[in-house]
Amino acid sequence: MANIINAGTSFPPEIAEEVFNLVKGESALAKLSDQKPIHFSGDTFWTFNLDSEAAIVGESAQKTNGGATVGQITIKPLKFEYGFRVSNEFVIANDEQRADILRGVPEAMAKKMARALDIAALHGVNPRTGTPSPLIGANHFDRAAESDGSATITGTANPDADIQGAISAIAAQNNEVTGAAISPIYASQLAALKDSTGRQMFPELGYGVNVSSIKGLPVAVNSTVPVAGSGGDRAVVGDFRNRFRWGVAAEIPFKVIEYGNPDNDNEAGDLQGSNQVYLRSEVFFGWGILDFSSFVRIINA
Repeated sequence: MANIINAGTSFPPEIAEEVFNLVKGESALAKLSDQKPIHFSGDTFWTFNLDSEAAIVGESAQKTNGGATVGQITIKPLKFEYGFRVSNEFVIANDEQRADILRGVPEAMAKKMARALDIAALHGVNPRTGTPSPLIGANHFDRAAESDGSATITGTANPDADIQGAISAIAAQNNEVTGAAISPIYASQLAALKDSTGRQMFPELGYGVNVSSIKGLPVAVNSTVPVAGSGGDRAVVGDFRNRFRWGVAAEIPFKVIEYGNPDNDNEAGDLQGSNQVYLRSEVFFGWGILDFSSFVRIINA
C-alpha cells in the first residue's frame, strides 16, 4: 500500500486536481489482431479452405472438383465487469476538480479490461479467480486437443530455436505466422542471446520489453501470457491477424453508482449508509479462434 503523508490536524490538505493512475495493463491479443464489431446476440462466421490447387482444363475436357472444407464458428460476447467502492469524498470535490479526479478512473478500468481479454482468451480462466470458466469452455488458446490441430512445444534454453520450431510447425500446415505473444521473462531470455562474436542477437530488445517486432515478426510482450494457473506459457506464435477474431458488443466505460449494494457486500452494506459510492465498468467481449492449427504454444517443461 502506498504511504500517505498527513499534512497535520489543524487544516485538511487540499485535494489535488489529479489522480495518479497506478494500474498496469494492455492486451497482447488486441495488439496482434484487428478488432471486429460483434453483435450483442453473437455472430456466426463461416470458414472455408480450398483443399487443392487450380486445374488446367483442355479444350472440351471435363472439369474436376477441387474440393473445399467448410465450417462455422459462433462468437458470443461475455460480460466483464470491474468495480470498487470509494469514499464519496472521492467524487464530491468542486466542479473544477471533479473532472480531473475522475479522468484517470476510466483509463485504469480500460487497462484492467484489456488484461481480462488476454487472460480469458489465452487461458480460459476467469481473470479474477484464476479458475477455468465454463462460460469460456474450450474457446481459448491453452486448450490441448490434438484433434483440432492444437500444438505445443516444450521450451528449451534457446528461445530463438523454440520460436523457429513453432514457425516451422505452422508452416508445415500451410499456414502463416503474423505475430507472437511473448512473456516478459521469455523476452529477456531472447535479449540475452549472443552470437559467436559475443554480440546480441536481438539488439532491438535492449533491456526492456517495449518492442513491436523481432526479426521482422510482430510481437507483443505481456505478463498475461504466463499468467498463474495457465500452465506456464512462454509464448503463443501464429496467425493472429487472420485466424483470431475479437470485438466489443457493448461497453459502459464508467458509471458512478450512489445507492444500494451493487457489489453484494453484506458486510459493507448500503452505499449511502457508509458514505460511499461505487465505480463500475462493464464490457461485452466476444472472440473466436478460427483455426487452432494456425497457432503453437511454447510452454515450460
